[in-house]
Amino acid sequence: MKASNYTSKIKMKNILNEIPNIKNTDNDNFFLLAGPCAIEGEVMALKIAEKIVKITDKLKIPYVFKGSFKKANRSKIDSFTGIGDEKALKILAKVSKTFDIPTITDIHSVNDAERAANYVDVLQIPAFLTRQTDLIISAAKTGKVVNLKKGQFMSPKAMKYVVEKVNKSGNNKAWITERGTMFGYKDMIVDFRGISEMRDFAPVIIDVTHSLQLPNQSDGITQGRPEMIETIARAGVVNNVDGIFIETHFDPMNANSDGATMLDLKYLESLLKNLTIIRKTIVSL
Repeated sequence: MKASNYTSKIKMKNILNEIPNIKNTDNDNFFLLAGPCAIEGEVMALKIAEKIVKITDKLKIPYVFKGSFKKANRSKIDSFTGIGDEKALKILAKVSKTFDIPTITDIHSVNDAERAANYVDVLQIPAFLTRQTDLIISAAKTGKVVNLKKGQFMSPKAMKYVVEKVNKSGNNKAWITERGTMFGYKDMIVDFRGISEMRDFAPVIIDVTHSLQLPNQSDGITQGRPEMIETIARAGVVNNVDGIFIETHFDPMNANSDGATMLDLKYLESLLKNLTIIRKTIVSL
């Protein structure tokens, strides 16, 4: 096993074990960050969480529920941005309490960090904000795990310095999420060489939905290629990713945000079952 792969696995397990209510950490499986793009309401959040909890318990996958309490990165002024910050954060807290699972949400400003940290277990830095030093330091200083989404405009090796911002703020609990690199104006590509490079300094997650976006469309609405989700996910597992990030919804095309890239919830169990089979093969080599 490559030294960085062994080191990344140890770091990942150590970080996971510091997250409240995390389960299935002794199964040598990848962990999962999954849920809707944005919190649209309490009923939808609980419905999605309930389904994913059943699947991940069955397949022995460590699971963190994902949901954005607000969406600040919209192209159009009339795009959906949320149902109200406090309301959405309270829903995330209810998901955690109801199913005894940890949660993650993304933050967009320094003030968001401490506020969101009162409700969730992991703070996420959006890809388009991954060079914002004050934001990253504020997230790190909450003591929460920090998920750093790699900027679409950044090389894998440059993420080393983003991780250092977290570490030098007194927090050694940072992950990196690969979510694709801009390819021209309207497409994304995943350079799988970057997974190995980034695992030299932090555990790495593959975002199998955002990496299939087709951004910057002329109508101001991001499109996507969800039919390629399993292709990207399989390649990530083969390349030793520590975690999988999936946005999923029971009715993607009527979702308020990123419906064009989310996985239909009815396909999640089959996908994860296939990925766990691949994972078992890879770790046995």
